[in-house]
Amino acid sequence: MEDIKPFIEISRTKLKQASILWAEGFREACCLHRVVLLCYRSKKLLIRTGQCFLLNGFIFLGSLFVLNSVVIPILQWILPDHYTQTGCAEMSEFHGVFRFYSFLRGFLIQLFYVFWFYPLYVFSFILSNLWYNDIATHGFAAMGRSGPSVVESSKQNDKLTSDSKAHAARPAGLGGIMIGIGEQVYATGFIPYVGKALNFILLSWMYAYYCFEYKWNFTEWGLEKRLDFFETNWAFFAGFGSPCVLAIFFFSPLVGYGLMAILFPLFVLTATGTEAEQVTSARRRRFSSADELGKLPIFYAADTLLMRVLSLLPSESQGRMQDDKTL
Repeated sequence: MEDIKPFIEISRTKLKQASILWAEGFREACCLHRVVLLCYRSKKLLIRTGQCFLLNGFIFLGSLFVLNSVVIPILQWILPDHYTQTGCAEMSEFHGVFRFYSFLRGFLIQLFYVFWFYPLYVFSFILSNLWYNDIATHGFAAMGRSGPSVVESSKQNDKLTSDSKAHAARPAGLGGIMIGIGEQVYATGFIPYVGKALNFILLSWMYAYYCFEYKWNFTEWGLEKRLDFFETNWAFFAGFGSPCVLAIFFFSPLVGYGLMAILFPLFVLTATGTEAEQVTSARRRRFSSADELGKLPIFYAADTLLMRVLSLLPSESQGRMQDDKTL
């Protein structure tokens, strides 16, 4: 029992440090007042953010609300499953009719999905991703201003915006590939008992990475530096991504997508205004080096798989991709 006490003490200290960093990340993600300030500084940012709300909130989620609250109840009234006033004997006579009504109602609802929701989902996905890039670009440009202004004609700001767009448009090394592989590797939702909890944590890391990736593109962080910083401060990023996941975790996929499409640009902007290096280093200074949290290899599986893929590529392609990785 005495031999276990040091281990328990160390574990308690590390758990405390992880909890503090998680809380810091969660707090930074919830600093939505930064979004208001940045939108006040940039008219273009305000317009793009408003368009995101209009498409994904009013049109997409509004359509879901109309379907569930208006269309489906009307179809159930016109094509009912049963009549409450009908006796048992009469019910048996109309059983085939009710089954046909049920089939027809389901068919009409599926037509609504096929010809409206699924095309709208694809359209929203493509357009939102383009807008996210614009939102991150304008937000990054607005961060460089000394005071609030809605005028976008300054040469310095124009240069910053054009440079930021160039960085955002440039591929982020192997980051997109690794995260794409990581999404498949970390599909843990169906693991019994602990699957949901693991899924929540991994989704939190994924969304946190996505939010900070725009900023890291603008500041020209190489992939190796990004992953090292992310895995070293895994507790902070788990906390930062938690509000994103909380907003969608308990809803259906379509509702969750609509909510995420509205909230994601807000968290991208809070990530743009977050000085993660200063926040994490300030917290770490409160603990001794022996008690520091270790690096957690979150992307180990994805990185290993990616290296296998790279080994199959021609040597010239490997060289170009390795150069991107070390930028």
